[in-house]
Amino acid sequence: MLVIGLTGPSGAGKGAVGAILSEHRIPVIDADAVYHGLLIPPSPCLDALKERFGNGILLPSGELNRRALGEIVFSDPEALQDLNRIAHGFVMKEIRMQLKALREQNIPAAVIDAPQLFEAEADKDCNVILSVLADKRTRLERIMARDGIDAEAALRRIEAQKSDEFFRAHSNYVLENNGSIDLLRPQIDRILLETGVLAP
Repeated sequence: MLVIGLTGPSGAGKGAVGAILSEHRIPVIDADAVYHGLLIPPSPCLDALKERFGNGILLPSGELNRRALGEIVFSDPEALQDLNRIAHGFVMKEIRMQLKALREQNIPAAVIDAPQLFEAEADKDCNVILSVLADKRTRLERIMARDGIDAEAALRRIEAQKSDEFFRAHSNYVLENNGSIDLLRPQIDRILLETGVLAP
């Protein structure tokens, strides 16, 4: 089974690319969705985060207050490193179980959609790395609209992530996503043809 790692910085538009790949009936494992699923109480993952960051990251319901956690980790590199270490262990265990199940079904290709692909060392599970990039202004606007945060908070997220140069240097393919989703389709089709996922 060909495993495609789909990654890129926040606001670049990985979701749009993942949706197009899904249209080709390629299973897409969304690492963020896996992470959110693992945080539903009772949750060993949430317990580990609470132990590191304290009860202040919880809502009165006992669920994770993502904004509170974000305020801690995006202003403290050491805290962000700790969050990633804890979360990645739980997330990758689940992703590898899902990949195993897909292999047993003889699925020809699957995608790991993970903004933290390299940090989680999920790239080692992939045959091909596809990074989605966008200019800083476009990303800023997308993050603000998506997460309901101001420009300063969105900028902190951008600055806490790897550079475009890193993604270009560590990817087999790079998609520039500054415009319409329709501009992505032919580029994605070309990649799927080159990797043998689609027949010529």
